[in-house]
Amino acid sequence: PVVYGERYAGEDANTILIYGHYDVQPPEPYEAWISPPFEPTIRDGRIYARGSADNKGQFLAHILAIKVLAELGQFPRLNIKLLLEGEEESSSPNLPGFVERYRDLLKADLMFAADGPSHLSNRPIVFFGMRGNLKMELLATGANRDLHSGNYGGPAPNPIWKLIDLFGTMRFPDGRVTIEGFYERVAAPTAFERDVMARMPFDEAAFKQDLGIAEFAGPKDLTYYEKIMFQPTLNVTGIAGGYAGKGAKSAIPSRAVAKLEARLVCDMDPDETFAQIERHVLRYAPDVIIRKLAGTRPSKTSLDLPVSRMMVGAIADAYGVEPVIQPVLGGASPNYLFTNVLKMPAIWTTYGPPDQNNHSPNENMTLRSFFDGIRASVLVLQRFAAMPRSDLPRPAGA
Repeated sequence: PVVYGERYAGEDANTILIYGHYDVQPPEPYEAWISPPFEPTIRDGRIYARGSADNKGQFLAHILAIKVLAELGQFPRLNIKLLLEGEEESSSPNLPGFVERYRDLLKADLMFAADGPSHLSNRPIVFFGMRGNLKMELLATGANRDLHSGNYGGPAPNPIWKLIDLFGTMRFPDGRVTIEGFYERVAAPTAFERDVMARMPFDEAAFKQDLGIAEFAGPKDLTYYEKIMFQPTLNVTGIAGGYAGKGAKSAIPSRAVAKLEARLVCDMDPDETFAQIERHVLRYAPDVIIRKLAGTRPSKTSLDLPVSRMMVGAIADAYGVEPVIQPVLGGASPNYLFTNVLKMPAIWTTYGPPDQNNHSPNENMTLRSFFDGIRASVLVLQRFAAMPRSDLPRPAGA
């Protein structure tokens, strides 16, 4: 279910829509958690629990900011709409229908959200867009049952090799995707975006150390941030087939399944991209079945709007340090519903600590990050309420 609430000030007041989600990723493996994932525990200044940072804790900071302003008698003249969904981690399959049905109810001058970890430098991030996401599943089959790898090895087809061979046709050695038309709609970063990207802090050694890797993947002529923000990807996120237990088993599996994911950038379309990949599979492995699981569109908001500059200033004053300005985040969300459907700017920030472990065991939110987030939301609400109406982008016909 989608949860909605509002605080109405008047027709002439600015309107902000605050988005978040209450669903979480599965907690497994349980044994890796120091304390139970659904029993919030405070240790060493951190709240440990699944959803403490992604996204319940960060959304709660907005609610407590509203509460603080109301209790102090300092609530600004501002219309506030709260939109909290329960399927973001599953690509928000029912939110588009909700938005279409309640389009008039959700009208606003700005969508604001807090989600994700802060920069490794401990500075908050303000970001203005998201890559899209396309999730797929592939099924390869062989014989009608598992076969003895000695008696049948050679003539019997192996579905795992089918998938491996197919994946080998999908990319060049440097990581670029070979699928016809894959890059056709990729929008290059603007000069302003390139300038902002060049100013983003990046400690390559620290990043590699944090990830426990020696080298970054992908084309060498592209920078880390260019790969993350302005280039699409195609990744195998899971593969299963045959025996992978203790010891060995001499058998050729009868089926293998793989999960494939593409991260999309503006102006790519998930349906069009799926059709391109489907044609590629049909050409190189016609007996492999591919199906689309979910898809979200990429979208972004201009960094040069008055409301964009207001947001950066409010976050800077809340934290006492300039935030890292990121044109596009590598992750995906239903951001396009706000920018493309509801026709409003959508601006995000991060209240979580850099090591919040979202989607991993021992997810956490530091108490400092939580209280800083409340203060940041207070400043955003106050300053947005004070913005002249003439500085707010108005959709056509509004």
